Amino acid sequence: MAAMSVLVSALESYRERDRLIRTLGYGCQLVGGVLLEESHAKSEVGKSLLVFSEQLSHCRTVLRLFDDLSMLAYTKQYGLGTKEEDAILRWMFVFNNLADQLYYPCEHIAWAADAKIIRANSAKWWTFSTSLWGISLLLGIGRSLRIVLKLRRVLRSPEGKFIGQPSNRDRKVIQAQMKSEVLNLLSNLADLSNAIHWMPPGFLWAGRFPPWLVGLMGTISSLIGLYRVCVGGNAGSL
Repeated sequence: MAAMSVLVSALESYRERDRLIRTLGYGCQLVGGVLLEESHAKSEVGKSLLVFSEQLSHCRTVLRLFDDLSMLAYTKQYGLGTKEEDAILRWMFVFNNLADQLYYPCEHIAWAADAKIIRANSAKWWTFSTSLWGISLLLGIGRSLRIVLKLRRVLRSPEGKFIGQPSNRDRKVIQAQMKSEVLNLLSNLADLSNAIHWMPPGFLWAGRFPPWLVGLMGTISSLIGLYRVCVGGNAGSL
């Protein structure tokens, strides 16, 4: 009953429901892709799972039509990050927020073009949105690396944030922050591999991933996100 209560509570929250839908969608793509690979594209169950995964992805795309204002509120709240002491981290956050903010209208236009609501080249707008997602992921990777390196220096040096060597409690807090950033780094790397796959052919490994590999990368990223939420982290993925 406790597990049921947790699940119901998660489904009542938009963000948690989105994470669960994302995990389920990529999981279905992973299993469906594996079944098709083993049966040489003859598995009906595998095909059905891929269709279900595609519909869940479409569901998330439609729900993101309403994310612009919440993203704008977050962007305005952070602003130019004047409270951030590290100038490099500050500008990484600023450009990350800008990329995320621009991502949504580009995706909306691509979706509307596919749905024949407007006349536009949907492929071009999907490329724009995927590129912005990739830029956001790269900035996130850069941020995590810088934060981890800074935290390692704090642990190894008696100078800086602490007077003398950090206490055991301080060390545990820093190590927890480092773990969170490493997980975020791995999640962003997994998502970045898929973002490149969805770019136009000819760009690195674009279009070369089989469905099961796309599902695997997405599942890894999604499970990391769910884990970070469970332990009190703050993870969000497109």
